[in-house]
Amino acid sequence: MKRRTRYDIYMDTLETIRRKGVSPITRISYGANLPVDRAKDVVGFLSSRGLVKEEEYGNTRGFRITARGGEFLQALQTVKMYIDAENFEEQ
Repeated sequence: MKRRTRYDIYMDTLETIRRKGVSPITRISYGANLPVDRAKDVVGFLSSRGLVKEEEYGNTRGFRITARGGEFLQALQTVKMYIDAENFEEQ
């Protein structure tokens, strides 16, 4: 099984938050297939860069993707598409 790169993990995390809307850390960890402590680190990194923001809803805290985060996710998906196409041509 191929290991995921840091950027694959960022992409999976942002995609999970985008798909689910405002999400608590446990939902993000399940969606991105990460342990909760690692998901907290990743979300903290993304939050410090302005790609996600923390919000309160009801009695819980959750995270929402920002416009900048959506642009970053789109850029990551574009780069991955080109890398995958290049790897496919080499085979």
